[in-house]
Amino acid sequence: MPDIVYTPEQIDAKLKELNLSEWHLEDGWLRRKFNTDGWPTTLMLTNAIGFICEAGWHHADLAITWGKIWVKLKTHSAGGITDKDFMLAMKIEEVALWRPQPGGALEGTPNKFVRGR
Repeated sequence: MPDIVYTPEQIDAKLKELNLSEWHLEDGWLRRKFNTDGWPTTLMLTNAIGFICEAGWHHADLAITWGKIWVKLKTHSAGGITDKDFMLAMKIEEVALWRPQPGGALEGTPNKFVRGR
């Protein structure tokens, strides 16, 4: 069954529906920038995103520099944004911004770590 490609208006509505407010459509791609507290965290996040993409068999384009990662998603075979891109964006968002619950067994890093902007 072929992937359904979303229109720009449908993409905006779907991003709102899925609470992916930091993601946006630009030049035919779903895009998001993550800021980190430095090179080691940037590399860890890059590897986490790579793992998620490979496990889902849908691969992001990444641009990486000190303290920043830009993620771009598009379903090349369909020629646009499909449910695959939204599902991958949701999983990346979940993993990248996950933090332990306050008062739980895990303390969480005292560093700034990964931020949305």
